[in-house]
Amino acid sequence: MLDNEWGTTRFPLVPGHEVIGRVVEAGDEVKRAKVGDNVGLGWFSRSCMSCSQCLSGNHNLCAANEQTIVGRHGGFANRVRCHWVWATPLPSNLDQMKSGPLFCGGITVFNPILQFGVLPVHRVGVIGIGGLGHLALQFLCKWGCDVTAFTTSDAKAAEAVSLGARRVLNTRDSGALEKAAGSLDFIISTVASDLGWPSYLNLLAPKGRLHFVGVPPSPIALHAFPLIAAQRSIGGSPLGSPATTGQMLDFCGRHGVAPITESFKLSEANQAIEHLRAGKARYRIVLENDLG
Repeated sequence: MLDNEWGTTRFPLVPGHEVIGRVVEAGDEVKRAKVGDNVGLGWFSRSCMSCSQCLSGNHNLCAANEQTIVGRHGGFANRVRCHWVWATPLPSNLDQMKSGPLFCGGITVFNPILQFGVLPVHRVGVIGIGGLGHLALQFLCKWGCDVTAFTTSDAKAAEAVSLGARRVLNTRDSGALEKAAGSLDFIISTVASDLGWPSYLNLLAPKGRLHFVGVPPSPIALHAFPLIAAQRSIGGSPLGSPATTGQMLDFCGRHGVAPITESFKLSEANQAIEHLRAGKARYRIVLENDLG
């Protein structure tokens, strides 16, 4: 959004789409959240509440969704307004200073685990150990899966194991990828990079799925035959519904899942962004409001 890579940014931009705060005002028709409650807000701030997607509980697929930092000001602020459905109460057993990233990064990788029936008996892979991937590793480990992490950074291997990975493969090692062919039931890609996607498709067992939550810059080119022959599939998903977000928060509280974060003051936002651009963030940056 800062560099308008998706073509949806409207300047001047007030960022912030992973927000934790306290409700200070609520309308007469507000349910679930009341003044004084601690709540979280993610990428979506409103949905129409009347389309078939909303009525079936898939609010995140509503075609009329309002996005928290698209066409409006976001969470780098003293006040943020949203529809009450998207203001999800924060369980008391979660750390407020660490919970913000769960409302975008967390739900982005948790949602497909539910949506596509990932089971504890499955062997799964996570491509990219960063802001999304380090959370995916924790969720899938606590889910009971056998987890393989893929990264270009040997320096992240030990940390990936500490987060739940049973093994770590370097994505630049074509030999290692070939040896793992046909071994995984589900692979989630969290990276915004172009990789050799046919090689990853080849890692899937029959009926396996390659699932994208990161957005590669170039179109994904794959031949149909490897999909057809082994009944494999590819797809993607956007965040999750308010109900799924609530389930994720409950899961985090019960299993001790939390983002690895670094903290800056909101008045230091520019320094925090430069820290992020330099690739030094491990793995999400949290800004604490010190401006009033």
